[in-house]
Amino acid sequence: MPKIVPSEELDRVEKLIAQYPEGIGAKDIAQQLDFEIKGRTLQRRLATLVAERRIVSEGDGRALKYKVAKLGQGVDSVDVVDGSSRHFVDEVYIPISPEGEEIKSFIRQPRTQRSPVSYQPDFLGQYYPNNTYYLPASLRKQLHALGRSPAEQTPAGTFARDILNRLLIDLSWASSRLEGNTYSRLDTERLIEFGQAAEGKDVMETQMILNHKSAIEYLVRDTEHADVAAETIIAVHAFLSDGLLADPMSCGRLRNRAVDIGGSVYLPIAMPQRIAELFGIVMNMAAEINDPFEQSFFLMVHLPYLQPFEDVNKRVSRLAANIPLIQHNLCPLSFIDVPQQAYVDAVLGVYELNRIELLRDVYIWAYERSCQQYVAVQQQLVPPDIVRLRYRNELAEVIRAIVREGTTADETSIMARIPDSVSTEDKQRFIILIQNELKTLHAGNAIRFGLRPLEFSVWQQQYKTDHVE
Repeated sequence: MPKIVPSEELDRVEKLIAQYPEGIGAKDIAQQLDFEIKGRTLQRRLATLVAERRIVSEGDGRALKYKVAKLGQGVDSVDVVDGSSRHFVDEVYIPISPEGEEIKSFIRQPRTQRSPVSYQPDFLGQYYPNNTYYLPASLRKQLHALGRSPAEQTPAGTFARDILNRLLIDLSWASSRLEGNTYSRLDTERLIEFGQAAEGKDVMETQMILNHKSAIEYLVRDTEHADVAAETIIAVHAFLSDGLLADPMSCGRLRNRAVDIGGSVYLPIAMPQRIAELFGIVMNMAAEINDPFEQSFFLMVHLPYLQPFEDVNKRVSRLAANIPLIQHNLCPLSFIDVPQQAYVDAVLGVYELNRIELLRDVYIWAYERSCQQYVAVQQQLVPPDIVRLRYRNELAEVIRAIVREGTTADETSIMARIPDSVSTEDKQRFIILIQNELKTLHAGNAIRFGLRPLEFSVWQQQYKTDHVE
C-alpha cells in the first residue's frame, strides 16, 4: 500500500543530493541525512523525486547514483505497449506499490494476450459500505490530515467556494488533459476568465473545458442540491457532455446501447434495464459510505467500471469524486500533474482485473499533489465570517428591501427589516454587515443580491444626494 510522502522529507533529500553535482548513491544518502530513514522508505522517496523530475538517476545496480535534475532532464524512457506493437517513448510515471506494478505489467501486454472480460457483478456485490474499505484506516487518517481546510467548521462547500476561481482552472484543465485535450493551463485560464478560446484548437476541446467549468460551478455553488445521489451524477453528465455527443438525447441520460472501451478487452453491460438497476445500486451504496475519502474513491472505481453513460464516464467520475470532499470542506482533488498513461493503466486495471491498487496509487499521489497546490491558497484565505455565512439569505433580503424601497442604511431602518430568523445576539453584527455591504455595493456587484442595475442606480443617486458630503 502506498504511503503519503511528506514534502519536508522530499525537500531534505533533494537538498542533500544537490550537494553532489557528480551524483550520490542511495547508501551514502541514507548515511548523510540528518534524520533516520529505512532503506525501502528512502527508495520510495527517491522514486517520488524522480517521478516529479526533481532528480535524475544514472547507472545501474551498485553504480546507481542520483543527481538534481537540470532543465530538460528528469524524464525516464520506459517500455510502453500500444495495441500489439512495442516501442519506447518518454513517459513520466508515478511511484507505485508492488501491487500497482503487477497491474501495470499486465495492462502493458498486447491486447491479443489479454482475454476479453465482461462486467462482474460480484466486484460490486462483495463491497459492504462501512465494512469493506478500499482505503485502509491509516491511509484515510493521513488523507484527512492532509485535506483539512480553514473552513472545516463552516457550512458545506465553503472552502470550495473560497477557492473556486483557482479550482475552475485547475480541475477543468487537468481533467480535460487526461482525455487528451491539448489546451495549456494558461489557455484554460484565459478561456475561463476572459472567454478567449485558444487559437488553433479544435472547437470540441474548447467545449470540453467550458463544460467542466459549468459542471464544477454546479457542484460548488449548489452544494445544498449537489450530494452523492443519482440525480447529481446525471446532472454532472449533462453539463460535461453538452455539445460533445453524436446523439444530443444521450446528454444527461443513462445509455441504452452497447459501447466498446478503446484499448481494452473489457466489455461493459449492454442491457439498458440492467444498467439502470446497477447504477441505482452503485449510487445507493455510495450514499451509505460515511468516510468522504472512501466515498470519493468508491465513485472513482465503480462509475467508470459500470459505464452508465454512452460517453464521458471517466470525466463524470473525476468530478463525482470531488462531491464528498466539497461537502466536508476538504481540499479538492484537481488531478494536477497526474500522468495520463498512469491514470489510463489504473482504470484499465479496474476494468480488466477488478483490482483497485494502481488506481489507489494514482488517487493518493494525485490528492497529495492537489493539497500541495492549495497550501498557499489556504494560507491566503481570510477567515470566514460565521455570522455572514449563517445569514447570507437574510442579508440579501434586507439589502434588496432597502434598495428597492429607496430607504437609508441607518441602524433604525435596518433594525426594522431584520427577519425573525436572526438571533438577538447576532443582530448588532448583522446590522454592521448590512452597512458594510451597502458601502461597497456598485452596479457591477449588485446582481449578487438579485438587484437590477437600474434599481441600484436609482437608490445610489438618492442615497448619495441625501447622505454623502
